[in-house]
Amino acid sequence: MSTVRDRFWIWGHLAGSHNAGWNLPAPSRMTPVEGAYYLGVPNLLMIVYQGKPEPPFDQEALAMRPLKQVLWSIVGDSSSRRNDEKSDLEEVVALGAKYPNIIGAMMDDFFHNAPNAKGEIGRYSPTQLAAFQRALQAGAGRPLDLWVVLYKQQLELDIAAHLAQCDVVTFWTWRGPQLADLEKNFARFVERTPGKRRVLGCYLWDYGMHRPMPVDLMEHQCTLGLKWLKEKKIEGMIFLSNCVCDLGLDAIEWTREWIARVGDERIG
Repeated sequence: MSTVRDRFWIWGHLAGSHNAGWNLPAPSRMTPVEGAYYLGVPNLLMIVYQGKPEPPFDQEALAMRPLKQVLWSIVGDSSSRRNDEKSDLEEVVALGAKYPNIIGAMMDDFFHNAPNAKGEIGRYSPTQLAAFQRALQAGAGRPLDLWVVLYKQQLELDIAAHLAQCDVVTFWTWRGPQLADLEKNFARFVERTPGKRRVLGCYLWDYGMHRPMPVDLMEHQCTLGLKWLKEKKIEGMIFLSNCVCDLGLDAIEWTREWIARVGDERIG
């Protein structure tokens, strides 16, 4: 039997990645590993942001060896344009062969909010994702999972063929005020992801509104996430990100104290 803490993740970017463009109150210097230890969570997603870091990733992966589980992006955020042409799949599979705590690959900002001029809804096609899956299942000497990001505003896209190739779907609410409808939107998320393992994404800063996440909304998403975790509707929660954890924000400190309070509860 595991603990609640075992199901918690931090979303990681290189230190300082969010210092420009998000209206943060001060520069951040906290690294992904430091963020994991600060929040008190054992698992980390390392995501390429604005094309950084670039392969090879060994130096960053080495620092993450003490963590329980690590996911690495093969498709970085939407500003990581190099991943529109070529994923980091080969590099991540190689890391998985070297580091036993690397358990899978993430595709960030994968779906477009509407079909593009070519009619595409994803940065890669279902056929390409099937090839990703084959490499992840065989290339590291053990199976690696394929995770993907899905936002609330993408729930009505024709995503079934893409999701068929994914193991885990993570659900995100981009704008803080939309969290008032989290229960309704999550129910729709469950409808759209039959048979999939699900993880709830929780923003520590309201990136969609470029302002601090109110503590009451932070508490709302965490309380629901814990409930769904215990009900086995999700298998984990992700807190985004290390790039705001050292700014003394009320939502960060509330979350840190909450994790300390509930983290040792047993869960089946």
